[in-house]
Amino acid sequence: MVSVKRFIHDEPALFKATAEFVRLFARIDDPVLALAKLEKGANERIAWTLLGTALFQDVSYPEFKTLLLVLNEKFPGEKLWTLPVPKAQDIEACVESAFGCRTWSMFENVAGIFWSVGLFVRRHENLAEWLKSRTPEELWRDLGEIYFMGKGNPRPKVCAAIYRLLAPAPVGLSLDCAEGTACAPVKWPPLPLTMGTRRYLSILGPASDGFADLEPAQKQKLATDMYVALVQHLMEQSENAEVKTSKVDALTAYVAAHGLQFYLEDGTDGFICRTVTDRCRKCPLREYCSYAI
Repeated sequence: MVSVKRFIHDEPALFKATAEFVRLFARIDDPVLALAKLEKGANERIAWTLLGTALFQDVSYPEFKTLLLVLNEKFPGEKLWTLPVPKAQDIEACVESAFGCRTWSMFENVAGIFWSVGLFVRRHENLAEWLKSRTPEELWRDLGEIYFMGKGNPRPKVCAAIYRLLAPAPVGLSLDCAEGTACAPVKWPPLPLTMGTRRYLSILGPASDGFADLEPAQKQKLATDMYVALVQHLMEQSENAEVKTSKVDALTAYVAAHGLQFYLEDGTDGFICRTVTDRCRKCPLREYCSYAI
């Protein structure tokens, strides 16, 4: 493994191509936000983002998007949290309708997650105000109330939820949270280390000689350094003078985390990145990727 700084020095063309890949995929919704953005009210958008984040596991992006749409059609908007809560068999029927089976690894947990998100909304009521009253660190703590968001560290689903809610559009909902102070600056959770990012780092990136052998903290640092470097490069290419000289923060770095999640991720017909790039023909990484066709 080499450092991101050394990787940029040794592979400048590949690094720039990766930044263009991020720019291209910054316009693509992940399946959680694709559904959440259809809701008109802030409470609904936030609640469905939380549900989708808690549920998203062991399923392809297109399949999961279908599941959320089926759930939303059956329990639209605030039906996610209003009483009486739906029966478990009605929630499970949505999964069976979407997937055509009951073998999904999360099947036995779906109803519990649905009810837990509903309870969270009823407990906090106005979710936009809840966001504004909490720092990212406090959001990380509160979101542990939701079943299957995780109780330990680092709670990757909680981290993903926070960035989906707060990151700038189009990669997030661009909502506000509480700001820190000079004495207690904002402490952001780790940026999501998606499977797409893991593939990129281990196949094309600076860890192509042994990503699997790294410690979790090393993997996270490598991914974070790459995200920051990619977004810094994109900002430096901007025609906007203010953007060009801005410092990359956690929310802007999330743009790279969002974009790289689509690298070699399964879609409806092959990899999502192949579909978006006209079967690799328009992919900035085509000449470097052994999976290109």
